[in-house]
Amino acid sequence: MTALIDLPFRDLEQDRLAALHEYQLLDEPADDELSAVVRVASVVAGVTRATLNLIDENRQCSLTTVGYEGGTMPRDEGMCGVHFLEGGTIQIPDATLHPRYANHPQVDGRLGKVRFYASTSLVTPGGYVLGTLCVFDFVPRTLTDQQLARLEDLGAVLVGLFERRRQARLNAAMAAESERNRKFIDTVLETVEVGIAASDETGELTVLNRAARRWGGVELSNELPSRDRGRYRMFRPDGVTPLAEDETPLQRVLRENYLDGAEMILRTASDEYISVLASGRAMFADTGERIGAVVALTDITSDRVYRRRLEQAHTEVALREEQLQAAVVELERSNDELEGFAAAVSHDLVRPLAGAHGYLDLLDEAYGKHLDARAAKWVGGALRAVERMQQLVQALLSYARAGHAPCQPGEVDLNDVVEQVTADLRTLIESGQADVGVQGRLPVITGDHTLIRQLLQNLVDNAIKYRHPDRRPRIRISCSAEPDGWHIVVTDNGMGIPAEHRARIFDMFAQVDPESRKGHGIGLSTCLRIVERHGGTIELDDVPGGGTAVRLRMPLVLPG
Repeated sequence: MTALIDLPFRDLEQDRLAALHEYQLLDEPADDELSAVVRVASVVAGVTRATLNLIDENRQCSLTTVGYEGGTMPRDEGMCGVHFLEGGTIQIPDATLHPRYANHPQVDGRLGKVRFYASTSLVTPGGYVLGTLCVFDFVPRTLTDQQLARLEDLGAVLVGLFERRRQARLNAAMAAESERNRKFIDTVLETVEVGIAASDETGELTVLNRAARRWGGVELSNELPSRDRGRYRMFRPDGVTPLAEDETPLQRVLRENYLDGAEMILRTASDEYISVLASGRAMFADTGERIGAVVALTDITSDRVYRRRLEQAHTEVALREEQLQAAVVELERSNDELEGFAAAVSHDLVRPLAGAHGYLDLLDEAYGKHLDARAAKWVGGALRAVERMQQLVQALLSYARAGHAPCQPGEVDLNDVVEQVTADLRTLIESGQADVGVQGRLPVITGDHTLIRQLLQNLVDNAIKYRHPDRRPRIRISCSAEPDGWHIVVTDNGMGIPAEHRARIFDMFAQVDPESRKGHGIGLSTCLRIVERHGGTIELDDVPGGGTAVRLRMPLVLPG
C-alpha cells in the first residue's frame, strides 16, 4: 500500500530552510522546463492533477500545477507536509483508509476529497528536502512499480534543474565578481607609479602597466614590446654594463622563482637613465607547473640622488666637525693661556696699585689742608681711579680663579656660606641699609666651597649695587630639592634687568648701564663660570613688584 524509498537527507529544519532559500525558488514563477516535468508526471501517473510543491517553515507553495489552480496554503493544510521530510516516494491508493491521512482536511471534505495520492521528495545533493513532486486524484487507484520509478526519476530531474538554476546564478555572480576584480586590478596597475611586467613561461611579455609602458615608449595598453626591443635597455648599477638576457628581472624570476630588491639602471625610450629596484615572483598553476612571472620595478632615482647628497653632506659635516674640533682645542688652549696671563698680570698689578694708593693717602693726609680746591680734586680723583683699578684687578683675579683653579668638590652648608658672605659684605650691607636673609633652612649640597661662596657673594653684591633708588635693598636666598639636583634662587627688589639684555648679561664686561660706573661687567661672567664648572645652569627671571630672580640649578653630583 505504501512504498518508501530511503534517500540520504538531514532532518535539520534550520539547515533545510537555509538550503531552500539558497535556491531562490519560493514566490518565483516556474520556468517552462519545470512546468513540462510536472505535466509529464501527470501523464506517467495517469492522473489529471499534479503539482510541484516547495515547503518552507509555514507554507506549502505550488510553483506549477496541472489540472487545477495552484497557490500557497498553510503547511499543515497540505498533504505533502505530512511525510515529505521522511524522504523517498510514497503512494496511497485510498487516503480515506490510511491512518495518517483519513482525517486530513484535504481528504475528509473540509478542504477537499482526495482519494489517490502519490509523491516523491525533492532531496538536494546535500541531503536537504525542499518539497515534493505530487500527483493525486479524487478516485482510488494504484501505480505500478515502474510508474513510481519514473516519478522518482522526474523528481531527480526537478532537483537537477534547481541545481542548474542555482549554479547559473552563482556563475553569474562569480562572473560579475571576477569582472569587478579584473577592473580593480587593471585600475590599480594603471594607477601605481611602479612599473609592473608579467610574462608567460617562455619569457614573452603578457602584461605591461602604464608606468612600464611609459618607460618603454609604448602608447597603447594592448601593445607589448618584444624581448629584442627592450633587451639592452637595462644596465647594472654602474649604468654602463648592459644586463645579459639571463640577468633581466623576468628571466631571473623564471629561473630562480623569486627576486628581491635587485638594483639596476633602466634606460627609458626617451633616453633617460633611472635607477630602479626590481622584485618579482614566479606564477604557478595548481598542478605546480610554472606558468609565468611578475616583476615590479620601483623608481628610486630620487632616493639615490638624495642619498648621494646626504653622503656628500655627511662628508662635509664630518670635515667641518674636524675643523671645529681643532678650533675648539685651539680656543681652549688660548683660553687657558689667557686665564693664566690674566691671573699673572692681575697679581703683578696688585702691589703697584697698593703702593700708589698708599702714597696718595699720605699725600692727602700731609698736604690735604694746604692744597687748593683744584689740587684737592685731582688728589681725590686719583684715589678713586686707583680704587676702581684695584676693584677691576680683584674682579679679574676672581674670574681667572673661577675658570682656572681646580674644582674641589665637598659638602657645602649653604647656611654657613650665607653667614660668611654677609660678614664679608657687612660694610656694603650696612651702608646700603640692605636686608639680606634666607627663606627656610638651607640644605647641604655638593660643590666647591670657595667657588660657591664667591658665587653667592657676587650675586648679593650685585643686588645691593644695582638697588632701586626708592626702596631699601631686600635680598632673599632660598634652595629647594628637585629630582635631578638643587634649585637655588637669589631674589632682590632692585632695578631689574630688561629682557632684551638677559641674553648677553653674562658676557665678559657686559653691563646694562655702563654710564652708572657701578661695576666692571665681570661679576655675572664669573658666576656663569662657577655654575658651569659645577655642571649647572643659571638664568634670570622677573620678580613681581620689580627686581630680579637669579635661578641656579646645580646637580646632585658634580661632573667627573
